[in-house]
Amino acid sequence: MDDEFEEFVRARTPALLRSAYLLTGDQHLAEDLVQTALARTHGAWRRLERAGNADAYTRKVMYHLQVRRWQRRRFTETTLDRAAGHASPAGVSPDDRVDLRRALLRLAPRQRAVIVLRFFEDRSEAETAALLGCSVGTIKSQTARGLVRLRALLAEPTNQETSRT
Repeated sequence: MDDEFEEFVRARTPALLRSAYLLTGDQHLAEDLVQTALARTHGAWRRLERAGNADAYTRKVMYHLQVRRWQRRRFTETTLDRAAGHASPAGVSPDDRVDLRRALLRLAPRQRAVIVLRFFEDRSEAETAALLGCSVGTIKSQTARGLVRLRALLAEPTNQETSRT
C-alpha cells in the first residue's frame, strides 16, 4: 500500500503543485497546500486506491482547503517575481506567463479558483461546481466575471511600460 501511495505522490505532485501555485500565488503556500492534501489522501488511500479516485480526491481536498483559507481570512496577494524562472509552454514567453499569474492573483479568490479549474485544469462546469461546493449557475457567473476582469487586467499597461514613456 505504501509503495503505491509513494508512486502516486511522485507521479502527481508536479501537476498538483502547478494547480496549487495558481490558486495560492505563492510557492510555499502551494507546497503546504499540496502536502496537506496528500496527507489527507494517505489517510483515505485504501478506499481511494480501489476506486481509482486518488487524483480527484486529492484535488478536491486541495480546493476545499484553499476555499476555507479564503473564507477564514482575507487572502494576502503576493508578487510573482520568483515565477519568472519557470519553464514556459511552447509559444508563451516567460513575461506573458508572469503577467497572467499577476492578473490571476488580482482576481477575487472564488473567480481565481473557477478560472484555474475551468481553463487550466480543463474541468467542466459541473465538475467545478462539485469541487467548490456551489451551483453550476455560480460557476457560469464567476467564469464570465473572472474572464472579463482577467482581460481587463491583462490589457492594463505594466509599470515598466508606463515608466518608459
